[in-house]
Amino acid sequence: MDKVKKTEEEWAKELTPEQYRILRQKGTERAFTGEYNESPGKGVYRCAGCGNPLFHSDTKYNSGSGWPSFYAPYDPEHVDEEEDHSFAMVRTEVLCSKCDGHLGHVFNDGPQPTGLRYCVNSASLKFDPDES
Repeated sequence: MDKVKKTEEEWAKELTPEQYRILRQKGTERAFTGEYNESPGKGVYRCAGCGNPLFHSDTKYNSGSGWPSFYAPYDPEHVDEEEDHSFAMVRTEVLCSKCDGHLGHVFNDGPQPTGLRYCVNSASLKFDPDES
């Protein structure tokens, strides 16, 4: 996959302030405030920064965490994972593999068949309905 390379100035012009804070500065939206936390639609959730397909609605579930949660990525090659030591914790950060945008974190407390919970910020996503 070809990487999207832009300057921080270019990202700041193309993204909303909230998208920039989350995708480029590794921010987090407040729980239960994101647009897609309870979105029931069928389709594909793409990276708000570059359009990379990240998650399909078939893998979305209500985790009760306050953020959109998925048990599997659209394609494992579309997301990268890095160890995150912020806030005196050790977590696994999830990034868009195409633009390196911060999406959220993945935890090992999700439902089967994977047992994973990709806890993702709504501001890092763009929803395309009825796409497979």
